[in-house]
Amino acid sequence: MSKPFTRTLIAGAALLCGLGAAHAQQVVLKVHHFLASTSAAQVNLIQPWCEKVNKESKDRLKCQIYPSMQLGGKPAELMDHARDGVADIVWSVPTYAAGRFMKSEVFELPFMAATAKSGSQALWDYVHKHAMDEFKGTKLIFMHVHDGTLFHFKDKTPTRMEDLKGLKIRGATRVNSQFIAALGATPVQMPLPAVPEALSKGVIDGASVPWEGVPSIKLQEIARYALDTPAGLPRMGNTIFAFAMNQAKYDSLPADLKKVIDDNSGLATSAWAGETGFDRVVAPHQKMAREAGEKIVFLSEDEYQRWVKATADVDDAWIKAVSAKGADGKALLEDARALIKQYAK
Repeated sequence: MSKPFTRTLIAGAALLCGLGAAHAQQVVLKVHHFLASTSAAQVNLIQPWCEKVNKESKDRLKCQIYPSMQLGGKPAELMDHARDGVADIVWSVPTYAAGRFMKSEVFELPFMAATAKSGSQALWDYVHKHAMDEFKGTKLIFMHVHDGTLFHFKDKTPTRMEDLKGLKIRGATRVNSQFIAALGATPVQMPLPAVPEALSKGVIDGASVPWEGVPSIKLQEIARYALDTPAGLPRMGNTIFAFAMNQAKYDSLPADLKKVIDDNSGLATSAWAGETGFDRVVAPHQKMAREAGEKIVFLSEDEYQRWVKATADVDDAWIKAVSAKGADGKALLEDARALIKQYAK
């Protein structure tokens, strides 16, 4: 065998070995979100998802989780972080960036979904039918809503709509703030991590927060009174969430790793997120709040219907606003409700 031929064989083998090593190289995914590492979102959603893709990729995909905005910026900027590659994956409330996700925020209107599971499936389906342009530059892995907002107060004890007049209540998003204003209260919009200090210092009298979010900000240590909706009925409002990946990062993955991501994305994963992360925590978090001294009062069904009627204009305002941007707001709202009903079966 000639020396040139031998050298060619050796070079070719080295190249193949190098390609094999590159193919098997571990990809570390930077995952960024705005809550604490002990939050239900990280413990029940983000970590389990990361562990699952790590196992299915045979350790070739690994998450490095950055909670509490450790990569910098504000919660409202997280979708930009995913789009621009500051992070590889984010868990975000898109509508913290008011006015940018107008079509998607239909699920934040008052009294929509009765469960996070049905609402999350409907949201995933709806966005892929009507609002993918709002998420350009990212690959949606899963989407979900939470278990629905209720009101928590430090030292106020309202039971009727009239009792809310003049109270300053934290709103999570633009639509949630409109809902609060429609009830006669004064909305103060802020992200969830800002609530404890604002409530403790009297900047706000109460806060619109789902049961899932209570322990993540230790709200049970501050709030002494909660006003909730009757069991089994849609709560006062909701918030949409996205677990989204930088599109270029996804595109750079080899086909087998893309498949691992794809196998852990979509409608079924969104249903899992809603049910596991939110529906299942309501009862234990209510129990925890009671044990910490928070009294929970439920609206009567008659009072509930008064609230539904009083806030109907919030739906109308959304229809008008999204239609002004060129969409058919009425048709979008009808389809969102139809999808919720479809997945509630």
